Amino acid sequence: MHWLRRSWAFARREPVLMALIVALVALQAGYPRAWASLPALIDTQTIMTLAGLLVLTGALEHAGILNRVAHRLVHHVHSERSLALALVALAAGLSTLLTNDVALFVVIPLLLTLQRLAPLPVRRLAIFTALAVNAGSVLTPFGNPQNLFLWQHSGVSFGRFVLTLAPLCITLMVLLFALTACAFRARPLDLSEDATQVSADYRLAAVAAVLFVVFVLLADARHAGIALLCVAGVFLLWRPRIVFRIDWALLLIFALMFIVLRSAAALPWIHEIPGQLGLGIPLHAYAAGAVLSQGISNVPAAILLAEFSHDWRALAYGVSVGGFGLIQGSLANLIAMRLARERGFVWAFHRISIPFWGISCVAGAALLWIFQA
Repeated sequence: MHWLRRSWAFARREPVLMALIVALVALQAGYPRAWASLPALIDTQTIMTLAGLLVLTGALEHAGILNRVAHRLVHHVHSERSLALALVALAAGLSTLLTNDVALFVVIPLLLTLQRLAPLPVRRLAIFTALAVNAGSVLTPFGNPQNLFLWQHSGVSFGRFVLTLAPLCITLMVLLFALTACAFRARPLDLSEDATQVSADYRLAAVAAVLFVVFVLLADARHAGIALLCVAGVFLLWRPRIVFRIDWALLLIFALMFIVLRSAAALPWIHEIPGQLGLGIPLHAYAAGAVLSQGISNVPAAILLAEFSHDWRALAYGVSVGGFGLIQGSLANLIAMRLARERGFVWAFHRISIPFWGISCVAGAALLWIFQA
């Protein structure tokens, strides 16, 4: 019975991983293929890039510099509205290069700390933080996992990817700032008593920053393996704990996503769907990404749809707005809910996120049409 309890605890802790394992077993039972052929379905460039990024973001988290900056920032806000705007800007900014997950692990714990100093609408602030990391992470390949995959899959340069996604990111942020200004009152706040002591390892932060530049340049040149060796090699020799403590489950989840989704895409009856949906048309691919994300989240939606559409821009736009709407549209939404631990989070989230998804869908489609013309 002990192993059953441990298995159940693991399943509750990693539900996405368990769902992928079950899906893989079901696919192999119904449509078997040689087990030895499955690793070839993994996009190794994306996995290596993700691994290097996890090491770098782990180093920056360990350095404590992000938390130190965040605590200093809040000393300059004097109202509930200005705090909300500051947290949205901070979360969006961090998510552009350090991934949406890292941004949440900085901003939401900060929010919970500030709650001890003044009564705050924590649930609403956590919801807007989740929306902010989804919007801000649109800008760069390193902002979120689906962007990382589409960047590697498309073969475009780092600069071109950013320029292509910039109009959507700017539009989403303008909409979000306007919504934030309306959703929070100008009620005075005094957070000057925040005396949280956060130590910072500036040497580690500097090394991580330099390696980040090297990593971007090598990954942009499609040398993800060399980039990973450089980053992992330095920290294995200097700070090995940083490498050993990265999110290995996330890497396994990504590898299984490629295997499961590409195996499913090869099924004959699924091959008929793209022709019926007309995914060769950019707006159709965009709509498919925005809608499919609501059911299976935007990362697997990007991987699956990339098997049927070569328009990476339309897919990137679609799965980006797909992060809004239902809470499962983005894993970042679920992480925010888990960190905030607020009752009624799901219902409150949907009251804000679903209308925002509808507006974002229209805005994204208009931008896609404008910049295509």
